[in-house]
Amino acid sequence: MRKRGYLLLKASLVMVMLTAQVAKAQQWGNYTLYAPQNGTTATMIDTTGATYHTWSFATQTAYATYLIQGGTLLRSVKKSGVSFSGGPISGEFQKLDWNGNILWDYSYSSTLHCSHHDILAMPNGNVMMIAYDRKTAAEVTAAGCTYNSEMWPESLGEVQQTGPTTGTIVWEWHLWDHLVQSVNASAANYQSSIVNHPELYNINFNLAKDFMHMNGIDFDPIRNQICFSSHMLNEMYVIDHSTTTAEAASHSGGHSGKGGDFLYRYGNPSAYQASGSTVLNVVHDAHFIPEGVPNAGYLVGFVNNGVSMTQSSVDQVSTPKNGYNYNHTAGLAYTPSNYTLRHACNGHTSNQGNAQQLPNGNTLVCMAFLGSIYEVNSAGTTIWTVTPGGTLVHAYRFDDCYINHAAPALPTITATTTDLTSSAGTTYQWFLNGEQIAGATSQTYTPSVSGIYLVRITDVNGCAYYYSNDVTFTMGSTIGIAENEKNKNISLYPNPTTGILYMDNELLNGGNFEVNVYDVYGKLVMKEKNPSSIDLNGYDNGIYFVSIVSEKLGSVNRKINLIK
Repeated sequence: MRKRGYLLLKASLVMVMLTAQVAKAQQWGNYTLYAPQNGTTATMIDTTGATYHTWSFATQTAYATYLIQGGTLLRSVKKSGVSFSGGPISGEFQKLDWNGNILWDYSYSSTLHCSHHDILAMPNGNVMMIAYDRKTAAEVTAAGCTYNSEMWPESLGEVQQTGPTTGTIVWEWHLWDHLVQSVNASAANYQSSIVNHPELYNINFNLAKDFMHMNGIDFDPIRNQICFSSHMLNEMYVIDHSTTTAEAASHSGGHSGKGGDFLYRYGNPSAYQASGSTVLNVVHDAHFIPEGVPNAGYLVGFVNNGVSMTQSSVDQVSTPKNGYNYNHTAGLAYTPSNYTLRHACNGHTSNQGNAQQLPNGNTLVCMAFLGSIYEVNSAGTTIWTVTPGGTLVHAYRFDDCYINHAAPALPTITATTTDLTSSAGTTYQWFLNGEQIAGATSQTYTPSVSGIYLVRITDVNGCAYYYSNDVTFTMGSTIGIAENEKNKNISLYPNPTTGILYMDNELLNGGNFEVNVYDVYGKLVMKEKNPSSIDLNGYDNGIYFVSIVSEKLGSVNRKINLIK
């Protein structure tokens, strides 16, 4: 139906009040989506500036509006009667179909919390939201902070729809679980050195109620990680999403082994008392460059005062990735010390704004307070510009395929003791520990090492990439996939461990058994027969896979976090 509607619309195009300059041969995509902040419409235009489609709303848009493949719109809503004030408070988000019918209307607003700024459509259909948590002055003092007033620390919540207006938070992360302070040894979170704990937030760095002001969020499906940006702190951060909610509240667990602690941060070394220049000056729209786009995996921010106080920039950062972690020298600032690539924007917006990196190397830039959107090629030449006016927080470019073909079901993986097999797709690509496996492009893959695997497929339409959940595979078994039910309660403890793992009595009394320990890259690092415990004291912190084969019990496989 949308195809037919598009043909009818093309027969009677109505030009909107825009100024469009076009160089079609160099452009990527067909349609650009924007929705003014505090407005009640979202508009999609083609590359001539003509209106292709519009949505109208009964309520104002608070901040972010996104298009989900197949034509579903996701928007943050400016909810009335909320208990929080300031920057783009939302308290509600909606999903709408192509015709504007509301598919889901979810509120997250109380005296204790409220969603604000950005939202994110997750590949599984859930929605990730940024929210404030309210902490009393007493709670702030107990956390070792010298600010004697309430604070609004940030949180993230992944919501799964359960009805037209209801949802369940299936994963959450709270900054308040990851604090450090060095001023009060008798209070919580005390460490004598801040610089030695950059994985935590120094609660005494910015003494204000809204001390972080998170404003942008994105998801990397290959590494199962989240990035976000902070207006007040001039930083971008990466955290692990592969954790459980309990692990996200701790300092261990997940693929990184670090729970919900920061895996990486960039932009302002002084925030964790490291030496180095502050290289971000008011940053929005933190995001990863996706696979299939030049510089895939780079971290990107829209820096409002990037070039100067009168010229913004889009900065790309090649982060020091190392598997599911990031290289870092204790006591020093995270690298790099400055951006890897920069686009100096066509003007300045003192707040908000975004950029989108496109598959052909072009960049779409949205200058929020200027009300303008433009496209530049890889040489930095402006090839298209349009000025709808208003405050344009974000703008995004899409092709016809993305709009008119619904996304297929995400791929799933089934396993045997030797093989991993994807559900059906048109093309396949396998990944190990967050890295593409060269030549692994068949529906079935035979691992040669233990590790964490996922598969990416395209469907017959080829509109986008679709990623499976990641699965842990141990050579000779299928840890986390097809373990014998009777062995699932057998434990190796404690986990996380500081070095010594003890064996369940059922294992010790189950006859002869062999223990194989693999590191996160699948390398066999230990092999023993019938031990009463496993000693990992001689190994580096991180994730290990323990595979035990018992003559009576069969296979027992566990993922272990070593934190000494």
